[in-house]
Amino acid sequence: MKSGARGLGIAESTADSDSQSTVAGAVVRADRVLDGLAYRRCTVGGTDATDAVVALVDDLGRPDVRYLLLGAVAPAWYNLLDLERIQMAADRPVLAVTFEASNGLEAGLRDAFSGAELEARLETYRSLPERRELTVNDETVYVRHVGCSWDTAQAVVRAFTPEGGRPEPIRVASVAARAGETYRGRVDGDGDSDGDGD
Repeated sequence: MKSGARGLGIAESTADSDSQSTVAGAVVRADRVLDGLAYRRCTVGGTDATDAVVALVDDLGRPDVRYLLLGAVAPAWYNLLDLERIQMAADRPVLAVTFEASNGLEAGLRDAFSGAELEARLETYRSLPERRELTVNDETVYVRHVGCSWDTAQAVVRAFTPEGGRPEPIRVASVAARAGETYRGRVDGDGDSDGDGD
């Protein structure tokens, strides 16, 4: 893959006991150059994370981004992402890369929700593509992919992961989301942004 190829990493951060989560998108080239940032919010425990991701892609308006790399499929306390809807809206491959072994989310969903709320989340969760294990730089990650072959998905994850096991677009988006959430907490909590505050 060429060093100038761009991926959009998306990650979120939520402060303790907050009802809103900060979603960050970071455009990062395969040579690790940051080339754009954007933010959205979604509801903790809600069903609007997919809408937030789609809006973030629209906000950036970057046709040069070749791949979307998501750092979770259930951000903001089970606000599940619909990968196929994101892929259709973005019109490019979508890869969700996670970093821990898991027995799945159904038990957690059943503990947290019931009735129609549970059924809607289970439907979205069960629509997700298969989670596949991949070794990158001697570390194990887990990849779901839509809009590309498994061979392409492996190549993309490896190309955007120059060291360790975390693809650079996701790593940068995670840092940006945490910083955005911290800043938002200061503004919402104090009434100003630690500047003059006039």
